[in-house]
Amino acid sequence: MPAAIFMTLVFALPLGAVFLQSVQAPNGASFSAEAYAKIFTTPLFLRVAWTTFEISVGATIFSLLLAYPIAYFLSRQPPRRRALFMILVLVPFWTSSLVKSFSFMVLLGQSGIVNQLLGSIGIPPVKMLFNRFGVMAGMSHFLIPFMVFPILTSLINQPPELARAAAIMGAGKVRIFRKVTLPLSLPGVMAGALLVFILSLGFYVIPALLGGRQDMMFANLVDFYTREVLNWQMASAVAVLLIAAAVLASVLLSKVRGGGSVLSSEGH
Repeated sequence: MPAAIFMTLVFALPLGAVFLQSVQAPNGASFSAEAYAKIFTTPLFLRVAWTTFEISVGATIFSLLLAYPIAYFLSRQPPRRRALFMILVLVPFWTSSLVKSFSFMVLLGQSGIVNQLLGSIGIPPVKMLFNRFGVMAGMSHFLIPFMVFPILTSLINQPPELARAAAIMGAGKVRIFRKVTLPLSLPGVMAGALLVFILSLGFYVIPALLGGRQDMMFANLVDFYTREVLNWQMASAVAVLLIAAAVLASVLLSKVRGGGSVLSSEGH
């Protein structure tokens, strides 16, 4: 009961207020779906929706490519050492998005550390900020822990007898990974990918600081309607659609998410 009251106060009531704001007519005396009609016929919203989808998918793929080797390495460590490495994986999560964004400006700027290193070997400066790459790099750095742990859970919960049996039958390490380890880890990959995708939909600070004008996402559009246009009805409608997309992805996540404790499982 206390949990239900808490969820009602901090989630259901504010969400209901946002929805009512989105369907309230400008005169405040009646209800109207005008905001939703405008959203689906406005080129700005359609472009932002597609941009949000592109960036979220790109950040998910980028995070997966970085997180799977990390999770695989952790799954091969003893439990005590694994716990220590897991703390290191969590460090980006404990750092503010604002701090990380300014750090990426120092690293990826036109005169940043990365371009200075490239210049030292004769490579001309590469534009890595205020574009799609900068946004996805910053987002992936924040999202990697959310991808690592579902994959790690699926890896350390695999029966070791399967890999040993494959080795006895003459399979090499690469073949064991392709035929045994990777297929059994796919539920964790799917869970991590959906979780990262859901979180990517609502990013605001990183796209605002590291992206260009063509990289506006849903949260930035809400900010645009509230601060620049002062249209709270449109801002609320965009927020409702963003929440609906996140809820839909969460339903998919609940169907593939696996249980299990990462710290307490026996590692090999």
